[in-house]
Amino acid sequence: MSDPRRSRPAIEWPTLAMLVLCYGTYVLGTLWAAAFFLPLGMVLTTLAIALHSSLTHEVLHGHPFRNQRLNDALVFPALGLVIPYYRFRDTHLAHHQDSILTDPYDDPETNYLDPEVWAALPGWRKALHNFNNTLLGRLLIGPAMGQVAFIACDWQAIQSGDRAALRGWLWHVPAVAVVLWWMFAVMQMPVWSYLVSAYAALSILKIRTFLEHQAHERARGRTVIIEDNGPLAWIFLFNSLHVVHHMHPKVAWYNMPKLFRQNRDRYLKQNDAYYYRSYREIFAKYFLAAKDPVPHPLWPWK
Repeated sequence: MSDPRRSRPAIEWPTLAMLVLCYGTYVLGTLWAAAFFLPLGMVLTTLAIALHSSLTHEVLHGHPFRNQRLNDALVFPALGLVIPYYRFRDTHLAHHQDSILTDPYDDPETNYLDPEVWAALPGWRKALHNFNNTLLGRLLIGPAMGQVAFIACDWQAIQSGDRAALRGWLWHVPAVAVVLWWMFAVMQMPVWSYLVSAYAALSILKIRTFLEHQAHERARGRTVIIEDNGPLAWIFLFNSLHVVHHMHPKVAWYNMPKLFRQNRDRYLKQNDAYYYRSYREIFAKYFLAAKDPVPHPLWPWK
């Protein structure tokens, strides 16, 4: 059997098909379904925006074409409104340096805080962070807390002269403008319902990121495997097999399940068996309970 890492086609048709499905669902949800029954339109719009984010992740890793500018154009509209593509690209690729995973300062996607920073927080902020460390909290307030932290960090970077951060936000303006035109000139759902759908899509994505990484002395033990084949795994484009993605970031989403099945024991050994059977198991364990503390339990690194 050929290695999917060595047989990448010039055009990855499954990814293009998923993009067609995504935009088709978006149009259906914001137009005909919303006009027929608004809750149905909101559900479809939410799913489309969540899938669009997963496809954006595929694109920044070089799919489905070999021409990156063409890839970028495929996800140009900012359906979720609040995440600039080029900022997501830059911070996510920085996150792929496994040696910094969960680092409170250098990992741009971690939820851990420096214990000294944590100790200095007022009680109400500690309460918010503790609630955010449950899956329910991550769904309800996680998108808002993450966005506030993301904007604050980028604003500080821009003030410090980070031109890449500034360019990322400037490119975001036309990407949002396209969606605003659609919202106010074309779609058949109220603006408030679109905003609710966009927030709900971010909440769905927080399920994926909730426990992707854990504090662990060895970098290889910090990344999870969730062996799920249900709807969430498809919405996340099998990024639930997260250690496979970190070890082979250029492998397309549709090849990851096969790669995992062929080397299952190797991956479980590689990540010290940081493993869950399904998202159902995660909901059962952590819906109302925190999996990890907010202050990094191994900081500074031992």
